[in-house]
Amino acid sequence: MGRMVEMPLWALILLVAFAAVTFASHFLFPSVRWFFRRRMERVVAKLNTRLERPIEPLKLARRYDMIQRLIYDPEVSQAVADHAKSEGIPENVAFEQAKRYAREIVPGFSATAYFGFAIKAAKWLSRSLYRVRLGHFDEAALSKVDPEATVIFVMNHRSNMDYVLVTWLAAERSALSYAVGEWARVWPLSKLIKAMGAYFIRRKSRNDLYRRVLARYVRMATDGGVTQALFPEGGLSLDGGLAPPKLGLLKYIVEDRANKDRDVVFVPVALNYDRVFEDRILVAAGKAGERRFRARISVVARFVMKQFWLRITGRYHRHGYAAASFGAPVSLNEFQAGNPRSPVKDLARLLMKRIGEEVPVLPVPLVARALMEAEAPLSQAELEARVAQMVESLPRAHVHLPRGDLHYAVDVGLRNLRTRQLISEDGGKITISPDDSDILAYYARSIAHLFCTRSA
Repeated sequence: MGRMVEMPLWALILLVAFAAVTFASHFLFPSVRWFFRRRMERVVAKLNTRLERPIEPLKLARRYDMIQRLIYDPEVSQAVADHAKSEGIPENVAFEQAKRYAREIVPGFSATAYFGFAIKAAKWLSRSLYRVRLGHFDEAALSKVDPEATVIFVMNHRSNMDYVLVTWLAAERSALSYAVGEWARVWPLSKLIKAMGAYFIRRKSRNDLYRRVLARYVRMATDGGVTQALFPEGGLSLDGGLAPPKLGLLKYIVEDRANKDRDVVFVPVALNYDRVFEDRILVAAGKAGERRFRARISVVARFVMKQFWLRITGRYHRHGYAAASFGAPVSLNEFQAGNPRSPVKDLARLLMKRIGEEVPVLPVPLVARALMEAEAPLSQAELEARVAQMVESLPRAHVHLPRGDLHYAVDVGLRNLRTRQLISEDGGKITISPDDSDILAYYARSIAHLFCTRSA
């Protein structure tokens, strides 16, 4: 027992390392996790006192527990068995695939990261880039929503800034759980996004097992009362206008609900911008007829550095206005009671109609539409007269005229277009740059449906 034992140094280091890991995993890590868990619970309890819709327990469940609950759910187990049979593979192989999908989908929400960092960062970024305005906000209707209902914000998708803007504007109501596409599955961005409570979706996946795992997670979140945000269009608008709704996520939410006593309330949210930073990329993708965005890191870095340089030299100006409007809620129970045979498609059309009615009208879209409709170059006085006629034809639209001054609003629109060299002036006449008519059309289309509705 007392004899000396010799071993190589590397073996001793390996042995000590294994002992340290074992000690930490059995004694240290559980204590640390318990400490932070208790701290998080106190933070959430404090947050829930000021939030209009408290954070639901399901959202606060440990990510590991949620993954286990999802992969051992009876519906997922049946999906695994069906997939194994159709593909001719062992069930344990199909189960591992389902487990991989569950890990990919399930978020790991952090209240500290969301309310301590994300909200502040979203507010700072939004106000640094734009003059942010809240358009229509039906406080009375929103206050009447059943406190036990699951609230889902449905939005038009104009820019990746949509996530940032709505996260901040809805901060006092609740923490939002977004459905985000493949673009966000990049380390370390993916870790941050999961901490914000977002879940990833493969929009183009044809794998039936993946879709059934995703559908079950969405239904679990909906039945659990998790406040969500989704884009019915399924992706960014390529031409600036509203796109037909995609039914995937909406179908998962509406069909086969286990907890039908808990109503689902959809809140239409409409967004618009004087400048969409991805506009040229989106227009190019629309022309090519494919949803592939060839955004190079060098281009993004050059833009960021330019804005930084303008700021430190005192020449920085924000990129016009950004606005969001919140419409009247749509109760799923009331919709189904009034439309017992209506499919999900009818609900999707109603929601897109409500979103369209709420789209804010901003200076750049107004000026762009007036210039696109003109058969010849306009003077500023002629342009103002056209814009005035357009505003008069939209009495119920949410038109934002800065300072309540039409002349100043036209000035703001022209300044933004002039800065980007989308227009030129010759002899007092304003002309659209020949190569940029598609960009002006992109902004004009964001409000085109409002005029179609009124004329109809």
